[in-house]
Amino acid sequence: MDGVPNVTRDDVAAAVRNPLAFIAARWTPGPGTVQRSALSALVMSVIIVGTGGAVRLTGSGLGCPTWPKCTAESLTTTSEMGFHGVIEFGNRMLTYVLCAAVGWAIIAARSEKPYRRALTRLGWAQFWVVMGNAILGGIVVLVGLNPYTVAAHFLLSTALIAVATLMWQRTREGDAAPRPLVGKAIQQLVWVLVAVAVLLIAVGTVVTGAGPHAGDSSEVPRMPLDWETVSKAHAVLAWIVVTLTFALWFVLKAVDAPKGPLARTRDLFLILLGQGAIGYVQYFTDLPEILVGLHMVGSCLVWIGVLRVLLALRERAQEPAPAAAPQAKDSGTAGVPVAGLR
Repeated sequence: MDGVPNVTRDDVAAAVRNPLAFIAARWTPGPGTVQRSALSALVMSVIIVGTGGAVRLTGSGLGCPTWPKCTAESLTTTSEMGFHGVIEFGNRMLTYVLCAAVGWAIIAARSEKPYRRALTRLGWAQFWVVMGNAILGGIVVLVGLNPYTVAAHFLLSTALIAVATLMWQRTREGDAAPRPLVGKAIQQLVWVLVAVAVLLIAVGTVVTGAGPHAGDSSEVPRMPLDWETVSKAHAVLAWIVVTLTFALWFVLKAVDAPKGPLARTRDLFLILLGQGAIGYVQYFTDLPEILVGLHMVGSCLVWIGVLRVLLALRERAQEPAPAAAPQAKDSGTAGVPVAGLR
């Protein structure tokens, strides 16, 4: 059995100065570990949306009436705050779990050999989106659940899911230039599908902002719109997404496209059918909380499905392109959100 290596003062200094480089120099994760780390971040980004929906649907949005503390005197919930305080504070604590998942993805990507800078940047992009959304979540509480800030909070979570999905996909690819698997016309059709899906999600936040589930039992302002009319517009957009998905599947079959795009399109179509069924049932049953919550999680799955269709239109060589190892003085924290899905 090998002994535990001695840790010198220089090692400690290096770990403090650049912990990511210190870990990367001593640990090389396998491809499966990197993929699982990216998937865990994606799963947690969906879970945090589901628990956030539970906060709103149980009327616990102001269970902790201030931020960053739960009350003016207490960092945590108190017994006097009851069930609503537990729900809201529990959702806040899950943010740390999400940060841990994103942190694991960053460390695994930074430690992979050869070093893939694009993966590390995608991990850091997730981190900064999480931090921004945490601050926005605090603002939501401080302004008394203003529906416009609630909508922005959900849309920023949707952006986080987009980056997490892209990182998960990139962990299963190489770094060679992308090679298209379908023609330009099909690519344009998919981009139209993505645009309509974004509009569908945005209108969905308006339905929420104008609808009856305000997020707290007290008087919370709503968007000055007829939520039933907005719901019908939301349904029309949903049918457009379904139609575009079916048309895409038909075209892919007609041109004998590779299995990847066909399979991802089929998956999206099945998700849309399930999401549509939940949407209509909740509409005609006066919006029961459990179905509204499922519909929120379903919207995340729809968005992931749309992105997976887009990313399936090209392939990258499995062998990563050669890259020089980063110097130890590189902090590893530099990174900007990705400008597009490439």
